Amino acid sequence: MSTVAVTRIIEAHAVDVWRLLTDLPGRTARLTAAGPIEVLTPGPFGPGTAWREERAQPGGGTSSEEFLVVEAFAPQRLVLCSSGAGVDYRITWSLRPVRRRRRGGTAITVTQEAVPIAPYGRVVALLLGGLAARAVEVALRRDLADLAAAAGVIGSLEAA
Repeated sequence: MSTVAVTRIIEAHAVDVWRLLTDLPGRTARLTAAGPIEVLTPGPFGPGTAWREERAQPGGGTSSEEFLVVEAFAPQRLVLCSSGAGVDYRITWSLRPVRRRRRGGTAITVTQEAVPIAPYGRVVALLLGGLAARAVEVALRRDLADLAAAAGVIGSLEAA
């Protein structure tokens, strides 16, 4: 199993960050790596919600990924799962309020765990583990930067 975790502080309240994080129709406008999204389940966002999205890959190209919400505790914790070729992924978003510059902010930690479920998944993890972990870290940092930029737009609208 490999785990990659990235933390960033965003200058917005956790409820606003949560709203951005769980707004599926708005993902493509906010996340530079996300392409078209197809919501696969009806109803409000929560455990059981599933969607498919195109994601830009490092080095070019795209891949189609399906995500399923496993846990959703607004506005503190969101857990998603996604299956890949021989690997199951668990992505956990943890939001924690912080005080910065006398304003409210949110520390966000996103953790991706990759668990090989097939023999070839274990072989690939051994051969490409470090390279894959670096690519995942870059992708997670990019998503957090995009989320911070979107939260900054909300903050400037509220201040106006």
